[in-house]
Amino acid sequence: MLKTVLGIDGGGTNTRAVIRRGESELARAKGGSIKRLRVGAEQAEANLHALLDEVYRQAGVSGLDAASAGVASASLPGVTGWITEVFREYHIERSEVVGDEVIALDAAFHGGAGILQIAGTGSNCIGRAADGRRESAGGYSSTLGDEGSGYWIGLHAVRQALKAYDCGEPTAVLERVGALWQTKTLEELVNVGNATPGPDFSELAPIVSELATAGDAVALRVLEQAGSDLAEFVLVVREKLRKRGGLTEELPVAWTGSVLEKITMVRERFLTLLKKVAPAMPVAESGVISVDGALWRAKLLADRN
Repeated sequence: MLKTVLGIDGGGTNTRAVIRRGESELARAKGGSIKRLRVGAEQAEANLHALLDEVYRQAGVSGLDAASAGVASASLPGVTGWITEVFREYHIERSEVVGDEVIALDAAFHGGAGILQIAGTGSNCIGRAADGRRESAGGYSSTLGDEGSGYWIGLHAVRQALKAYDCGEPTAVLERVGALWQTKTLEELVNVGNATPGPDFSELAPIVSELATAGDAVALRVLEQAGSDLAEFVLVVREKLRKRGGLTEELPVAWTGSVLEKITMVRERFLTLLKKVAPAMPVAESGVISVDGALWRAKLLADRN
């Protein structure tokens, strides 16, 4: 009998859910973030309920054999528990909650060896050797890291633009950010940027990309650094696997996330640096679809004796 499973990709901004029976897709929906640190506990739970209601409605089901959810910050206390409890409410027989980097890695390599760089609202790099050993780099939150992410690009662009303002270097970054934040003076802009809770700096990434395309020097430097940082994370994970796991062969590299998918300058910088430093390393030219990894993992859960 064919098993009916659910895969969820819960990033920092959006959450995607897909239901499959065998190889047939029954439903697909997109909803708000279920990351509590980003939207709060109450809103995160409401978003998950709304998303499940929608995919269940589309699929015409009242329960599932298994579900796998890849969620940003899944390792933080309390994250897996509340999602698992919601899954029980929806009559899901078996379920798991893992990091979003785990489902992305499995979307690319189906349990096999490889290195995966995520660059969306946040960033993280994870690698897995053939024996299952894992190593990672980055992913320490928007406050402490997440270099090369959408949030980092927005925040770093404002920082660099303020420095450019002090040095008399022309840039349109502050003007465009002020228009988005509806500020009239530099002081107002700084106050908004320092507010608690603060603005969503990841919303600035498309603006930075647009300005870089138009030749804005500050925006160009930010995107160049983003691509460099993301490539460096991959090389760090590669080196960790070599030193700690005795890896000798080159592992394939895959990537996912809105920054690498949508911001051409960052992607090109990322790919160029990897090919320059590790020319024998196979690097994917297109991104993976993370929710496919969640579906693959859910099927394994459903088929487990």
